[in-house]
Amino acid sequence: MKLTRWTVALYMGVVFLCGGVAGAFGYHLYTVSTVSANVSARNPEAFRKRFLADMTVRLKLSGDQVSQMSAIMDQTRLRFRAARNTIEPEMQKIREELRQQISGILSADQQVEWQKIVEERQRNRENKKRNGIPPPLPAR
Repeated sequence: MKLTRWTVALYMGVVFLCGGVAGAFGYHLYTVSTVSANVSARNPEAFRKRFLADMTVRLKLSGDQVSQMSAIMDQTRLRFRAARNTIEPEMQKIREELRQQISGILSADQQVEWQKIVEERQRNRENKKRNGIPPPLPAR
C-alpha cells in the first residue's frame, strides 16, 4: 500500500488532534483533582452556620430547637475561650523555659541564629492570631 502525501498529512492531523484532546483531558483532570488549602474553611462562624443548617435538615429541628442549639453553641464557645485563656499563660511559661534550656546549650554564634528563629516564630504566631487563624491543636 502506497501512502500519498494527502494520506500522510491526514494521519499527521489525526495524531495531532488526538494529542490535543489527550492534553486537554489530562489538564482537566489535573485541575479538577488539585486541593485548595483554603484557610477560611477554619472560620468558626462558617462552621457554625453549616453545622446548624445540617442539623436542622437532618434532625428536622423546629425553630425553637434551632434557637436552643444556637444558645448551647454560644455557651460552649465561651467555655472554650475561657479554657484557652486559662491554659495560654501556662503554655507561654513552658515555651519560655524551652527557649532558655535550648539557649543554655548553644554557642555564642548559635545564640545569634537561635534568637532570630525565636523572633521569627513569635512574629508568625502573632500574624496568625491577628488573621484569625486558630493555633494548632496539641499533639495527643
